[in-house]
Amino acid sequence: MEKVDYKNTDKKLYLPKAEPVIVDVPAMNFIMVDGKGNPNLEDGEYSKAVELLYSLSYTIKMGLKKEKKTEGFFDYVVPPLEGLWWLKGDVKPDFINKDNFYWTSMIRQPEFVNESVFSWACQEVKKKKPQMDVTKARLENYEEGLCVQIMHIGSYDNERKSIDKMDLFINKMNLQNDISSKLPNGLIKRHHEIYLSDPRKVTEEKRKTVIRHPVRQTTMV
Repeated sequence: MEKVDYKNTDKKLYLPKAEPVIVDVPAMNFIMVDGKGNPNLEDGEYSKAVELLYSLSYTIKMGLKKEKKTEGFFDYVVPPLEGLWWLKGDVKPDFINKDNFYWTSMIRQPEFVNESVFSWACQEVKKKKPQMDVTKARLENYEEGLCVQIMHIGSYDNERKSIDKMDLFINKMNLQNDISSKLPNGLIKRHHEIYLSDPRKVTEEKRKTVIRHPVRQTTMV
């Protein structure tokens, strides 16, 4: 049986063109880790969060594939790393002063991953890698709804060009930016990035990053 690759089955979510488009993003399961600070620091809080996310994600994939003990299991490609980013006070992101970033790093999980599976994975990672603090991770259902997104190609520091395109498009379509609004489950909509390129293997000018901003319809007076 062929592996499910969400980048292919959900192309509209993961493979937009280099021009803004409107998408309706459904509810999805994510393992999330919150943090603050510069993501580029070697052995910093962000790199530890990413390591924890991948450890949990591959523990779930490989462990369940081997044991097949979860109802509804299917083999799949671990989805790409994603991130929600913001600054205190919800001011516009400053891509230069990275020390001030707040972030939620996250990886999508298949529908069959529930709290029981997640707890099992945390126990397995804790046994094999006791240096990791699995208590920092959580399983959440995140539904962004109506969004505008774009494929940004190039350095993360140059994202402003793509965001400016998105802002013009949002205004043209009579939409309003919905960043910082709260969802019913308490999660907050944020500037959202999906990393399709491994920065260790792909040069800056060729890196592909989906940038997604939640929006809402303009209220008619």
